[in-house]
Amino acid sequence: MSDFDQMGIVVDWVDACRSGDLMTLLDLYADDAQVECTCNGARHYRGRSELEAYWQPRLSAFSLAGFGLEEIHPMPHGVDLEYSVAGALRIRASFRFSPEGKIHSTLCEPARQNADHGCAC
Repeated sequence: MSDFDQMGIVVDWVDACRSGDLMTLLDLYADDAQVECTCNGARHYRGRSELEAYWQPRLSAFSLAGFGLEEIHPMPHGVDLEYSVAGALRIRASFRFSPEGKIHSTLCEPARQNADHGCAC
């Protein structure tokens, strides 16, 4: 069991996304962290500079469209989160952590969409 608050780190991640704070978001990740995004084809991003290139345009879009926390659950090896963009597009993100209490990996993928909103993926 870890001696850091994994759920708290993910809540900080959500807050950084909502406020568009790229530097705070990047500081939550380990230096060798990776993001795998399957929302528009499988893509991998590693290290701070690639994560910055990945997150910068998304944070701008989140601040314009709106970013909502839908569900958050602790898991045996991390935290699973579901969030929405513009109140309709739902994304599932799974977070895994380094022993130092930083996000080591994130896997994001389209979540099941609300039937009345359709799928924006």
